[in-house]
Formats: sequence, structure tokens, C-alpha cells
Amino acid sequence: LNNPLSKGVVLADEVGLGKTIEAALVLCQLWAERRRRLLVICPAALRKQWAQELSDKFNLPAEVLVARTWHRLREGGIYDPLDRDVISVMSIHFAARMEAQLAAVPWDVAVIDEAHKLRNAHRKSHETGQALKRALGGRKKLLLTATPLQNSLMELYGLTSLIDEEIFGDERSFRSQYS
Repeated sequence: LNNPLSKGVVLADEVGLGKTIEAALVLCQLWAERRRRLLVICPAALRKQWAQELSDKFNLPAEVLVARTWHRLREGGIYDPLDRDVISVMSIHFAARMEAQLAAVPWDVAVIDEAHKLRNAHRKSHETGQALKRALGGRKKLLLTATPLQNSLMELYGLTSLIDEEIFGDERSFRSQYS
């Protein structure tokens, strides 16, 4: 992640071997360096768990952002709920809906948990993946997955396209070289 030429990494490991802990350690290091533009995107069912673990185990301030929270903060006088010293935790689908707001923030890192759910992000028809690619373009990303490949190498292409669309060239070139 420190490599200036890299736009991110995929951390793929078996279930239960510590991907979340490793990602939290990255967030701790960035927080200690006073780099506070930190985002966690995960399935909706994991949002509270992420925020709780960051708070309890790593002493990092984290807040789950959903539409209701977003509107409550705005009504409370906070113009941009993403512009605060707190790690924002949001679902994959909410993040995709907030594309314009996410794109406006110069994130230090965006952690995407269960990233294999976006393995078809390279397809124009995958609206969620396309929205997240646009929203986080040029930002460092840490993708976490226990199942990076389920059926084909194209799924690896799809995951890496979230990080850097140019890393393996275009889809046709990748298919011809790795199929």
C-alpha cells in the first residue's frame, strides 16, 4: 500500500485467518500517521461488527453510515458526514448509491470486505461495481476476500479492475493471455 505506483492490494486468505485484523492494523497505522480519510465498505450484515471491532479492539472511532444516519447528521448541521475524524463504515450498496459523495473525498484507503461480491465489477452491467470503481478511482484500496476465484480467472480480473483497470490491460487481452 505504501508503493506510490500501486493503487491497492487484494488480501485473499482462508476464512478465519485474520484478514479483518490485518486490515484493522493498516487502519491503525494510517490513523497514527494522522491520515484520517478512512472508509470501510462491507456487506450490510457486517457493518455493526466492523464498527464495534474497530472501536473495542483497536480503539479507533468508527461510525456506521446508513441513509438515516446521513440525514440525521446533515440536519444536525454537519454538511458532509464523510468529513469528520471517524472511520466511515457503510454497506456495499449504500456506498454505490453515494458515488458522488465518495468520489469527492480524497480517501487515504478504502477497505472493501467480502470483495468477491464485486468479482464481476469489470462488466459494464455490474452497476454496483462500476459505481464503486468510479467513486474510488485513484484511491488506495484494500480488498479482503476468502474466495477470490470461484469459477474462472476472469473473477480475479474483475477484482483487480477495482484496484487498477490497467494492471492486466483490457478484458480481451487478459482473456487471450490467461484463458
